Amino acid sequence: MRQATNTAKPSLKQEVNRMSKLKDALKNEYVKSLILLAIILCSIVAFWFGLKTYLRTDYPLLAVASGSMIPTLNVGDLIIVQGGLNVDDIVAEYETGDVIVFHKPRNSDELIVHRAVEKHGSGDIAFLKTKGDNNPSGTDPWEVDNTDLVGKVVWSIPYLGQIPLLVRTPTGMSIIVILIVILILLEFVIPSSKEKKKPEQSTEETDVLNIGSL
Repeated sequence: MRQATNTAKPSLKQEVNRMSKLKDALKNEYVKSLILLAIILCSIVAFWFGLKTYLRTDYPLLAVASGSMIPTLNVGDLIIVQGGLNVDDIVAEYETGDVIVFHKPRNSDELIVHRAVEKHGSGDIAFLKTKGDNNPSGTDPWEVDNTDLVGKVVWSIPYLGQIPLLVRTPTGMSIIVILIVILILLEFVIPSSKEKKKPEQSTEETDVLNIGSL
């Protein structure tokens, strides 16, 4: 004999109770803060991947970390990089050529931003000679080909790159961690402790004096 299984749908009362509990949870300040944090993080991730897709590069935003391009670019400037280019697309001229970002030849982990000043060859065998605007000596001792090229700088924002540069240092990271801890204390711990210590409302009546009766 088969045992019958209970396939009855939840009653309307159970659904109402569930919705009521969900509403109560959403009213909780901690839950609200977590939802807001999740929305912010998702927005940042979506913006970052959207920017990479639009600019066609894995490095759409970079911070200038050295002074080799002063006065065109200063330390701490945030640069926006247009990718999806090859050497033939780059204008190479002294003083007026495109400012490009590329992997340093023989050290692909290092990114460099310098001006393209000379172009040789074409197609797959084309390469660029580069130079920092602030470097008094001749061109850089390397050649940049299509495999090294990341893109060209299309815009720069002064000072905004100081934030990622600061995070890269141990001192900067310590400051960021301390600020996060302070924000958590201000948002959650201190308000919670104040609510616990809140005195009960007095039921005593307070006498007032009617000045008009004097």
